[in-house]
Amino acid sequence: MRLLYLQSGNLSLTEDYTEHVPPYAILSHTWGIDTEEVTFDDFRAGTYINKIGYKKIKFCGEQATRDGFQYIWVDTCCINKSNLTELSEAINSMFRWYQDAATCYVYLSDVSKRYNTNEIFSQSTWKSEFRHSKWFTRAWTLQELIAPKSVEFFSQEGARLGDKGSLESLLHEITGVSVEILRGKPLIELTVQERMLWAANRTAKRKEDEAYALLGIFGLHMPMIYGEGRENAFIRLEREIGERSRGANIHGNVHWMVPRAINSLFTGRSNILFRIQKALQSQSISVVQKQRRFVITGLGGQGKSEICLQIASLMKQQFRGVFWVDVSKPSTAQRDFIAAAKMLGYSVESIPEALQILATTHQSWLLILDNADDPEFDYQIYLSSGNHGAVLMTSRVAECKRYSPDAFEALGGLEEQDSKNLLLKAAEVSPELWSSYDNQAREIVRLLGSHTLALIQAGAYISQGHCQLQQYPEVYQRQRQRLLKYRPRQAKSRYGDVYATFEASADVLEQSRRESAKDALHLLEILSTLNSSVLPLQMFEEAWEGCKEISRASDEATSIDKFTQLHLSQLPNFMVLQGDKWDPFRFTEASSLLASLSLVTRHSLDNYLGLSMHPLTHAWAKDRQDSERQGVAWIAAGCVIGFSRSNTRMWRTHERSLLPHILSYLDIEVRKAFGLAPTVVVTPILLRCGRALLDMRQDSKVDQLIRDVFFELGQDPGEPSEALSPLYELQVRSLMNLGKNKEVMALLKKAVKIRETTLAEDHPDRLISQQGLAIAYQANGQVEEAIMLLEQVVKIHETTLAEDHPDRLISQQELAIAYRANGQVEEAVMLLERAVKIRETTLTETHPDRLVSQRALAVAYLANGQVEEAAALLEQVVKIEETALVETHPNRLISQHALAVAYKANGQVEEAVALLEQVVKIEETTLAETHPNRLISQHALAVAYKANGQVEEAVALLEQVVKIEETTLAETHPNRLISQHALAVAYKANGQVEEAVALLEQVVKIEETTLAETHPNRLASQHALAMAYKANGQVEEAMALLKQVVKIKRLKWPMSHPSRAVSENALSYFLQLL
Repeated sequence: MRLLYLQSGNLSLTEDYTEHVPPYAILSHTWGIDTEEVTFDDFRAGTYINKIGYKKIKFCGEQATRDGFQYIWVDTCCINKSNLTELSEAINSMFRWYQDAATCYVYLSDVSKRYNTNEIFSQSTWKSEFRHSKWFTRAWTLQELIAPKSVEFFSQEGARLGDKGSLESLLHEITGVSVEILRGKPLIELTVQERMLWAANRTAKRKEDEAYALLGIFGLHMPMIYGEGRENAFIRLEREIGERSRGANIHGNVHWMVPRAINSLFTGRSNILFRIQKALQSQSISVVQKQRRFVITGLGGQGKSEICLQIASLMKQQFRGVFWVDVSKPSTAQRDFIAAAKMLGYSVESIPEALQILATTHQSWLLILDNADDPEFDYQIYLSSGNHGAVLMTSRVAECKRYSPDAFEALGGLEEQDSKNLLLKAAEVSPELWSSYDNQAREIVRLLGSHTLALIQAGAYISQGHCQLQQYPEVYQRQRQRLLKYRPRQAKSRYGDVYATFEASADVLEQSRRESAKDALHLLEILSTLNSSVLPLQMFEEAWEGCKEISRASDEATSIDKFTQLHLSQLPNFMVLQGDKWDPFRFTEASSLLASLSLVTRHSLDNYLGLSMHPLTHAWAKDRQDSERQGVAWIAAGCVIGFSRSNTRMWRTHERSLLPHILSYLDIEVRKAFGLAPTVVVTPILLRCGRALLDMRQDSKVDQLIRDVFFELGQDPGEPSEALSPLYELQVRSLMNLGKNKEVMALLKKAVKIRETTLAEDHPDRLISQQGLAIAYQANGQVEEAIMLLEQVVKIHETTLAEDHPDRLISQQELAIAYRANGQVEEAVMLLERAVKIRETTLTETHPDRLVSQRALAVAYLANGQVEEAAALLEQVVKIEETALVETHPNRLISQHALAVAYKANGQVEEAVALLEQVVKIEETTLAETHPNRLISQHALAVAYKANGQVEEAVALLEQVVKIEETTLAETHPNRLISQHALAVAYKANGQVEEAVALLEQVVKIEETTLAETHPNRLASQHALAMAYKANGQVEEAMALLKQVVKIKRLKWPMSHPSRAVSENALSYFLQLL
């Protein structure tokens, strides 16, 4: 038992006493609300002083000190109730602990002996409260009254009311317990009925306790099965009483064949221990309907065998025989079955003979079948016929749950708190210090995925002085294999270390001759190059579909980004190209085999199937391969990724799920990647991965990848060549996303120049380059140059391509967008109306290109003041996309975003806010917090908030956006500057004028060095700064800046341009004020 030690008014928990227990006082009380009682964990963490329940503990300590005791025992905090083994032992020992106490203090929280109007309450008054105290109605307090030699009663103020001797008549009257028993007469001299009568009207919070509280009264021991209900608990109690009264002991354990003692580090798992006990508990001795079974499956090293040891210990007295059989190999199984039969008094030579002995043994027995880990072995042969006994099986093979479909557990990691406790226990950190190491322990727990054996190894590594707790994560990153192969010197597991545990599963596959086993190993290697998170299995099917194009093509690569027969040959055998339709049989067999060994976990999510791995299994799967095998797996995985990119819709749909896999796949030095296979194999893989990252807007990652590829190819990133055009095109798109317009311009000018000298003016590649340069011009504020170049491209397209050709329509669309930016809104509308009309006659209403053109037209309508037409068209687009696209599809979200902007322009601000809140909510669950689309939507929502009068919400949201962009984007990036601009405007609306001025001055200063003086963004920021100056009383600065803005707009923009009119009106207003 564990005691509380009193020293200088302070209390501390002792270690468990198994013998030589010092004299102690014991507390008897009634429990209040559970959250108000001081628990074992509260006491260990030092967070108990302010709890209501501490009052009675404090009283007990103070009274014990006055009586000369240094130790006390209190049930609320001296028992670790999360440890079922300890709880069961405590309940079975409770009567003896009260019996052995030097004295028992009964604290009556509902009895008062207090002063009132300067007079002490009369004795009859407190005796009335005493008679009706809830202490006499509780099940547990019956043995607490009878067992101790000395029992003293105290009021809620701590005033002594009397003891068991002085109050014996009153106690007899209240409880029905005879005076002779109160004076110490042996309980065995009374009948069962007499003792039962004492408890007839007593209750407990947990109904099973009404039976368990009588164990000491009858001198019995019985395992606790909370959840069995009051009726079942009393059935078991009465059965035990009956057997004891007849002198029989059929439940007493006689045969104990268990390989080792329970591990002192065992932590948590209370729920599964309860479920197993309940499943294996016999409900009746005379009638057994079926053999009781329970199967535990799960990843190696999670503690399946340790749970069995706990169950064997907890339920020992229920079974005459407990037999542990190691079924990892037929030879060990035969050895243990024969030993079990011999223990029962029979000499047998085979497993069937031993099973027959068990089948005909009517006395209770528990058979533990440990390590049933071979997916190709039928463990049915180890189950005895008949209905007798109970069987507990452990296995890594998920299908073994079929042996007990109604009672099984797929064991996962420990709960976080239990994981932290196990780690700190294994690290030999003193319990009173656990709370101070909580954050460090949590980091290690998450790093190791709450894997039981890994936590024990980590604790052992720390306890041996190899590193400190806070250093472990950093050491793990450098020395992962060493740490996961580290073996504790004591209390070792069956396999010794984490990696050896996983390797046992791989051995099963390597020893198998089945095709599916080889496929499973190849799949495991591929998965090891990706991330441990859920991988959509559709990627493999789409990769197979992408292979069909290559199989019909020639072996020669026509471009550095093209996949060829060489890539086809790198794919695993389970993706062999046969027939015209994907046959998933071999892939499914391979993944099912890995799942059956608990090496992967299968997921059936809303829209797709997936596979994931435990982080440590994933690390082991990579580390077990030599460098050559890792290289082969990396190339194979790259081919799967690359081929699957042919289905861009799948990649858009599963972007959030696929992103961690691409990032993990590219967690390799590009130099090393080029050493794994010929350049013609590696380059297309890296380019396709780069495009995937580009679509996911992992801008900095793409930029670094491109730089590394250029370096390894020995090419100058600033000097484009036709041979490497796909790489340069990727670089251009990346630079655009990074806002590096000057680099984009320089690169595209060179690319256009090369193509203008080598290609005909109507060559598609030349026109694509010119169109890209035009888009760059526009992004740089050189709208006129963009228009000039796009008009040239459109003119050629209109003479060489049919009017419904996609390339012609795209170039017209880009020209219309440039017209809109240049204030030529009417021309933009006219061009887009023509494009939309064509697409509405040639494409279905759900076709993405048709919807994109309609959306662009709606935005142009908005710019032209045709707000109602814009809203109507966008509502039509959104309605179609909401039925044709999933709610997370980027196109659908972009259209909803645009519709919200139209609503705001139309005065429907509340509708705008509602729609943007919906868009933002979805993007916050599907996109990373740094994704540009998510930030743009949050920006728009903030602007809508401002328009709706929710200025504080606008400021808070824009501050969040700006904070992210200031850490992810260059200070010259247009998106960052636009957000800072919007935040400054919100500051001004919120009365934070000085902050607005400071932020706008910063924006204007940057834009004056990066953008042309006619760029709309630069002019808009200068206009906003002028208005902020005015609000700040800096009228002269405001006038000067606004005059400059108006002058430029009058030179460059027509009178009808809305932005020009806004600035002119503001200047007129300023002049009137003067």
